[in-house]
Amino acid sequence: MSAAPDDLFDRIQAAASAVRGKTKIVPQVGLILGSGLGAYADKLSGADTIDYGDIPGFPRSHVVGHAGKLVLGERHGVRCVAMQGRVHMYEGHSAQTVSFPARVLITLGAKVIIVTNAAGGLNPQWSPGTLMLIRDHIDMLRDHALRGPNDERLGPRFPDMTKAYAPELRKLVKDVAAAENIHLEEGVYVAMPGPTYETPAEVQMLQRLGADATGMSTVPEVVVARHMGARTIGISCITNQAAGISGHELSHAEVTETATRVRATFERLLDAILAGLLARGELA
Repeated sequence: MSAAPDDLFDRIQAAASAVRGKTKIVPQVGLILGSGLGAYADKLSGADTIDYGDIPGFPRSHVVGHAGKLVLGERHGVRCVAMQGRVHMYEGHSAQTVSFPARVLITLGAKVIIVTNAAGGLNPQWSPGTLMLIRDHIDMLRDHALRGPNDERLGPRFPDMTKAYAPELRKLVKDVAAAENIHLEEGVYVAMPGPTYETPAEVQMLQRLGADATGMSTVPEVVVARHMGARTIGISCITNQAAGISGHELSHAEVTETATRVRATFERLLDAILAGLLARGELA
């Protein structure tokens, strides 16, 4: 058996090649599905399912609610590749490792990446179950997906993040949500390293920085998507109010319970987004 490639570009190509060996589907959209949302991948028709363990270099999550499977299929005429779960930096992974799967999705053909997550609400006006379209993010992680030597085959050394969440796609999401009568807020997501939930003092700090929701994922994937020239849509499910707002202790069970409760609405929104992307020619 030959040794695994050391070069990031080669590792991405090896992973993509392994996936292509198991499916003929060339995706247009990549879906990174967070806690409690992985079941949406089961709606893809004509699907091929690949265990993360069968993809070289693909990290595997051990967090409840993350199945660890890659699903390729079609939904509303759009060819999709969906990640049922992701790994997190708090599991001991680097930002480069966490973002590796997103790079593979783009290499497989995805031009649009839809990133979803479960997040704590910093805006006291939003109740658990609220869906938030991410307008921008604040990176408070202690590592960066692009740290280290840059490979120009993947993207520029200093990528611009002004439009990390594509404005034209944010407008599309707001339009289809309104058409479907789905309540959708818009705000700023802040990524924290975890695995502890924030303290009340940290929550107050993040509120003063202008953040509306906090989580432990998403930013590394968005960074590499921007680096590689893909466009990104980010959506958070506010599964709980952050520490000091609700008055009760936080738990992962609450996160998964809320995500499950609003899953049907979230899936309806994803359906509308996919149909809208196709109808508006955003996947050409």
